[in-house]
Amino acid sequence: MVYVVTVVKENNMKDCLMDGLIDTAKLLPYLLITFIILELLEHKLSKKNEKLLKENQKVGPVLGGLLGALPQCGFSAMASSLFSGRVITIGTLVAVYLSTSDEMLPIMLSEHADTKELLLIICFKVLVGMIVGVIVDLILKKKEEKSHNHIHHMCEEEHCHCDDDGIILSSIKHTIKIGLFILIANLLINLIIFKVGEDSLKDLLLDNNIITYFLSSLIGLIPNCAASVIITELYLSDLITLGTLISGLLTGCGLGLLLLFKTNKNLKENLTILAIIYFVGVFIGMIVDLII
Repeated sequence: MVYVVTVVKENNMKDCLMDGLIDTAKLLPYLLITFIILELLEHKLSKKNEKLLKENQKVGPVLGGLLGALPQCGFSAMASSLFSGRVITIGTLVAVYLSTSDEMLPIMLSEHADTKELLLIICFKVLVGMIVGVIVDLILKKKEEKSHNHIHHMCEEEHCHCDDDGIILSSIKHTIKIGLFILIANLLINLIIFKVGEDSLKDLLLDNNIITYFLSSLIGLIPNCAASVIITELYLSDLITLGTLISGLLTGCGLGLLLLFKTNKNLKENLTILAIIYFVGVFIGMIVDLII
């Protein structure tokens, strides 16, 4: 009996490590593409083109909301790096985070959930992301412009001497550095969830009262696919309300926030974005249950 328990624990530990490696591997192509874009913008764009890019940022939250709805959390990771290089606005970043579905879509499809309901949830998240993103840009855009950063500041902070390497090699270097950071963080988070136990996280959400919206939004912030898996499975089992599901899914932007804190050195700005995401999740979840 002791031997069986030991084997199960070892297998679970191996699963944690494998999940961390797989989650990181999924993000690497997104990171590489992002850093190539950043390098091209830094080295190739003229001031005229840069101005054109900034002028088109007005529609950023709309595009961000749509792109964030694509399965998995790769776009939230891309958006974090693009924001740190000031290619996209804070509102666009928020729109991507709020509309990101992470593992919700594949889980619901595999469980043969109602297609109409699934589409409504995705469209609702996209709409919330767009609206909140536009509002955030209207309120915070001027402050953001005053503290305007440049893409090459990221290189200076990393001390990577990118100017000597060329676009591709420089992008690969950035991808490896950020990839290692994400891998370590992923492994630590998986181990913590393994020690705490998914059942303990589920128990926190089973009391259908006002606190569950705050707890669901908090669990959604965990930069790991396990968060969206737990919340989605509880909803499909009729153990939490639709509003509680929405609260967790709105804040569940995968590794996007983790990468933001790594690449963007403005801690006050990062905490502001975190607070916006969290309280929007709580508020919208409550509103959904009040209306439906």
